[in-house]
Amino acid sequence: MDDVDVEELVSSLTPRRENQAVKTYQNTVSVSCPACGEPFDDLVVCKQNPTSLDLTRQLDLCVGVDGDRAFIFTHKQ
Repeated sequence: MDDVDVEELVSSLTPRRENQAVKTYQNTVSVSCPACGEPFDDLVVCKQNPTSLDLTRQLDLCVGVDGDRAFIFTHKQ
């Protein structure tokens, strides 16, 4: 994600939940996913390594890394 301005990306999203391990944002304005170019539904920023995610539904995922943080872009099927 070297060519992606992470701060600008996050500023376009709506914050939803945060805990010690992750912070989630909802894409309410149809921002394009930096990995696949399609609008994504949610962004999960992993703040701890390792981090476990409990997915309650089947999703397509795109992943990027910036420094020590993983960014997971979810796409609902």
